[in-house]
Amino acid sequence: MSESFNSTRQYVASEQLLASVNVAIALKKPLLIKGEPGTGKTMLAEAVAQSLGKKLIIWNIKSTTKAQDGLYMYDTIQRLYDGQFGEEGVDDIARYIKLGKLGEAFESDEQVVLLIDEIDKADLEFPNDLLWELDQMEFYIHETKRTVKAKHRPIVIITSNAEKELPDAFLRRCIFHYIDFPDEALMEEIVRVHYPEVEDKLLKEAMDVFYEIRTFRDIRKKPSTSELIDWINALQLGGIPTEKIKRELPFIGVIVKKDEDLETVRHKMV
Repeated sequence: MSESFNSTRQYVASEQLLASVNVAIALKKPLLIKGEPGTGKTMLAEAVAQSLGKKLIIWNIKSTTKAQDGLYMYDTIQRLYDGQFGEEGVDDIARYIKLGKLGEAFESDEQVVLLIDEIDKADLEFPNDLLWELDQMEFYIHETKRTVKAKHRPIVIITSNAEKELPDAFLRRCIFHYIDFPDEALMEEIVRVHYPEVEDKLLKEAMDVFYEIRTFRDIRKKPSTSELIDWINALQLGGIPTEKIKRELPFIGVIVKKDEDLETVRHKMV
């Protein structure tokens, strides 16, 4: 492979994840990443861009997002406004065409990493509406009769929290990887990337509590990797003695965010 992604100082990836990223790059296919919230799906795209020395373009998907939004927008209102006030160049429609994030990635003079973040937030037709563009790496602007072709095929990373099932036709075109929740060995490595000087005993006590909470079946929202990192920071900043971590659960609201979960944790950890 001409280019390959490796873990960075800020992002520790498993061997399986590294392999999936590099296969997607080699095969020139989108990489679809699923996993629990907080397992580093979005940060992966940042790490890939950093590792390969490429610009990152992020398309954040919302429930109202349409595929067209990522291609281009024709600002008819601005054109009408300019026409009313006698602005020059109103007849030049191209002035009122603004490329979306996919369009920006296609028009870039260098290869970029394009993150389509949380694709499952959009409606069910959204992924299918992007099939042609992601396959052919081009789209047509009807107003100016211009085809926008990718100067360099972007490295496309797509994340999903599995809120909706994605269409089979879309899945066939992707390389898929599910980010498993880190085991304790990998988690320690991740935490030490952020806090290399963390005290061994504090880290062990915090991780013991964290993983025990995640085993509780009646917890509605399991704490995530990013929340553990925040909690360890809070414990360090607060100067909390390690023997109090499990006994008193200081700053527990950093990792447990729902009232009913808080009651469950305090009851079971006593």
